[in-house]
Amino acid sequence: MTEEELKNFRDKILETTTFPTVYMYKFIVPSDLRNIALAENLFDADTDIHTKESNSGKYTSVTAKQVVINVDEIIEIYKKASEIKGIIFL
Repeated sequence: MTEEELKNFRDKILETTTFPTVYMYKFIVPSDLRNIALAENLFDADTDIHTKESNSGKYTSVTAKQVVINVDEIIEIYKKASEIKGIIFL
């Protein structure tokens, strides 16, 4: 994500969200154990994480629900996630 995209995303979150909140992240990664582990490791140990492989087995969706105190926590996860090869943000 570019800095402009992050700023627009941040503004949109601030318009629609009251903090603290439970935020749901949704990512799709290539079904490679390393990519799945990297995506899961973005979150705290107490985060509710679910994965589901696509019908073809080529991709895996990662859904995580985590308590966040402010918008900066959300943005930080997305910045770290953008380093995962082939990740798609939903």
